[in-house]
Amino acid sequence: MISKAIFAGFGGQGILMMGHTLAYAAMNEDRQVTYLPSYGAEVRGGTANCTIAIGDEDIASPIASTPDYLVLMNAPSLDRFQNCLRKGGGCLLNTSLIHEKSTRRDIKVYEVPASQTAEDLGEIRAANMVMLGAFLKVADLVRPETVLKVIEQTFGKKPGVLEINRQAFWKGYHAVI
Repeated sequence: MISKAIFAGFGGQGILMMGHTLAYAAMNEDRQVTYLPSYGAEVRGGTANCTIAIGDEDIASPIASTPDYLVLMNAPSLDRFQNCLRKGGGCLLNTSLIHEKSTRRDIKVYEVPASQTAEDLGEIRAANMVMLGAFLKVADLVRPETVLKVIEQTFGKKPGVLEINRQAFWKGYHAVI
């Protein structure tokens, strides 16, 4: 089975880092993976999104025209991507920045105040790890321990940054019921 997800927001929110971390975690579990980043020329403040496909079989295309999951960090991303989510799919919304509701009634919406949670931890830039934790709880595509190992590999030389990202990940993981 192959699961596809789109992570989207604006540049500077760590959208591509979320996808990169998930892709490496899946590879560490010997899964088939594709990772397709996309960002505007202006990067910080511009649009950013990435598509991740994870499966137990060969993945023919990294494109996700009807993904199984959306992780949306800002309102423009909700407007742009909500209609491509497959019927019955899961949509995680950063309700700290998205105040509208999805117009879709045939999907499962998970509300996660990621930016506020990260700010409460003292590091707004960790909102992406809050959402990654929430996504992992919902999608159950890889083990949390594997993701934490990738986070450690990424931030291990900066102990303070590593610890805040670990905390953010677990806050997100436990925020979803």
